[in-house]
Amino acid sequence: MTPPPAGSPREPTPREPTPREREAMREAIDRALLASTQSGKSGIAATVLRGDAVIAIGENEVHLRSDPTRHAEIVAIARAAAALGQTDLSGCTIISTLQPCEMCLAAIRFAKIDRILFAATQANVPPKYFAFPHLTLQDFQNGAFEALGGIEEARVLHLYESGDE
Repeated sequence: MTPPPAGSPREPTPREPTPREREAMREAIDRALLASTQSGKSGIAATVLRGDAVIAIGENEVHLRSDPTRHAEIVAIARAAAALGQTDLSGCTIISTLQPCEMCLAAIRFAKIDRILFAATQANVPPKYFAFPHLTLQDFQNGAFEALGGIEEARVLHLYESGDE
């Protein structure tokens, strides 16, 4: 990640993933790998945790539902909010196999999710995954959440290298 511009607040160093978060990342990657082989699905998966409990999971449904907003993170956030009966997901962590795009980062902010962990980073995937490449993760962060990427990245980069997912 690039450092914030001079004079802007520095984001705190994110905590390393817990054993449960690492396990949830491996499970999300397994779901993404499976989804990449299924018709109409894309190899991107997300999980919302509160503590060690899985609240919701989601995979990318953009092509399956003909809906450009159905990114894995959006699906998982919507399911988590429904499961908890509230839109405030404070205290939750979202795990994704791909660094969340600008739309997903905005949804994460609106849902008040505290922590984002992701596998593939923006720097290592085609620009197609980010509609506004001049916006960075830090532009959305502003102290609102922790973010840590590159977790198990080598397991998923091949899914995104062509930009077809």
